[in-house]
Amino acid sequence: MDDHPHILVVDDDTRLRELLSEYLGENGFRVTTASDAEEARSRMRGLLFDLLVVDVMMPGESGLEFTESQRSVSRVPILLLTAMGEPEDRVSGLEQGADDYMTKPFEPRELVLRIESILRRAAPAVTEGIVILGECRFDMARRELRHDDAIVRLTTIEANLLSALARNPGATLSRDKLIAQCRIDGGERTVDVQVTRLRRKIEPDPREPRYLHTIRGQGYVLHPD
Repeated sequence: MDDHPHILVVDDDTRLRELLSEYLGENGFRVTTASDAEEARSRMRGLLFDLLVVDVMMPGESGLEFTESQRSVSRVPILLLTAMGEPEDRVSGLEQGADDYMTKPFEPRELVLRIESILRRAAPAVTEGIVILGECRFDMARRELRHDDAIVRLTTIEANLLSALARNPGATLSRDKLIAQCRIDGGERTVDVQVTRLRRKIEPDPREPRYLHTIRGQGYVLHPD
């Protein structure tokens, strides 16, 4: 199951969360759930998700507000669920950065088909291909870094770090998230040390990073060519 797409379902309706978790799990997805935006962010600090299914009408921060906030830090696809089916409601969701919009009640099979369609569209930018970093090229499938035609040796942790960052280009990943996703033993200082080592292999001048940037107080972000 580790290679299956990981979906985060965010909805304050406990019964619907459980039904979606069961149904999506039966259809080949890994599923994590959250009851509101705050819990969703907590989940996202420790895990990387391939797609978010988010209810619009939630107590506190709405699904629209959550979607807008995510678009400033992440490119993870978002599918909105809502009981409001007016055209202006759908347009509003898309304007906030959602990739798709479904009105409740909906046919579960259609939800699966919508998710699969979104993931197919997102796949080239998120899960596969070659990441260009100046004279370096990182093959995401092979986890292989080359400088010109020469292979640059990466440790397992360095490959994990570069993979995690490359799957979320332009999005800031916190140190805690990198620790969890890259299986790094140690605290935040260990992440900083590993990033420094990785910069020596991908940056023309590691002292003036062009691709792997530090976002003060937040974490790290990769900006490929």
